[in-house]
Amino acid sequence: MSEQDQRDTSAERFLRLVQAKRRGTLKIYLGLAAGVGKTYRMLQEAHDLHQHDVDVLLGYVETHGRPGTVAELKNVPLMPRKHIFYKGRALEEMDLEGITQRRPQVVIVDELAHSNVPGSRHEKRWQDVEFLVAQGISVITAVNVQHLESLHDQVLKITGTDVTERIPDRLLKQADEVVNVDLTVGELRARLEEGKIYDRAKVPTALANFFQAENLLQLRRLAVREVAQLLGHQVESDAGGAPAVLPARRNDDRLLACINSNDQAAKEIIRKASRLADRFGAAAWYVLYVQTGRETADRIELATQRHLLNNLQLATELGAQILRVKDDDIVGAIRRVAQEKNATLLICGITSKKGLWSPLARRGVTNDLLRVVAHTKQELDVYLVSY
Repeated sequence: MSEQDQRDTSAERFLRLVQAKRRGTLKIYLGLAAGVGKTYRMLQEAHDLHQHDVDVLLGYVETHGRPGTVAELKNVPLMPRKHIFYKGRALEEMDLEGITQRRPQVVIVDELAHSNVPGSRHEKRWQDVEFLVAQGISVITAVNVQHLESLHDQVLKITGTDVTERIPDRLLKQADEVVNVDLTVGELRARLEEGKIYDRAKVPTALANFFQAENLLQLRRLAVREVAQLLGHQVESDAGGAPAVLPARRNDDRLLACINSNDQAAKEIIRKASRLADRFGAAAWYVLYVQTGRETADRIELATQRHLLNNLQLATELGAQILRVKDDDIVGAIRRVAQEKNATLLICGITSKKGLWSPLARRGVTNDLLRVVAHTKQELDVYLVSY
């Protein structure tokens, strides 16, 4: 089958999805890094849909001046960008209202993780996409794997880059189709060296930092694993819930992630719990915050309160149920909640030091919790997240 025939088949399959639903259909092109060809693939699909007499609109496309991508803008209707004045500057954004009024069958929306200019209808572009889908407009969009919220800590360790623009994992789970746009590490670095991704002046810095071969290899593995996992869930769903592959644990698992007001530790625990819940196909997962008398509103710093609320919001976005209890006996409260929720896995944080797990050598909440779990009759495992 030729490449054109494959694209025609893809376009026809997506068109069937569009016609089968009242809500818009969501398709996401996922890549390991900039330059793998996500935008080019979206534009190719836009042309194919257009040839099938689908009312398709280019809502927002970022070409980065790449000649091959720019060439693909021809012949498909393009929505002019909206100009927003912010701090004395005219900035361009996607015209969400214009797209909604135009009501195409399908709209192409690039840069899914983009943060909108303050004053826009939504803070993030992924929220624009959710809005469009809810309005019955189908969306084809693109994002790189490092922008997934639950992978933030892994990406930081791999690349040393703190990715600030992120999307909640639920977007991929809610998508009707996720396509991995893959390139080998050698091919991607060659494209970079040829000036096909960034201006040539930026190439040496990119090669020495984010685009190191080992970084790209690990990001590629993350992208492949993410799409494979999503496909596995889709197969199970299409088969009426019968698992295609036996999960590592029973799918009636209930995970309980325990956090405190430590901002960074809580983030890492929440993200890890989200990944585990998804991997295990958990029936439910919870995030528990035990507020002691030392952490009442009049005794805790405002910055700490703000971080805590942000972390609880993060947990909600990732699909957790939030539990807040007041108790000076933290271990007792965790044990009680674990019993009430029939938890099968506790996820707790532990500070790692060079060469040893120092908190296990002295008394502390995690240490005391391990002692209690060891003597409980409840079937309960503990997963420790180091930070």
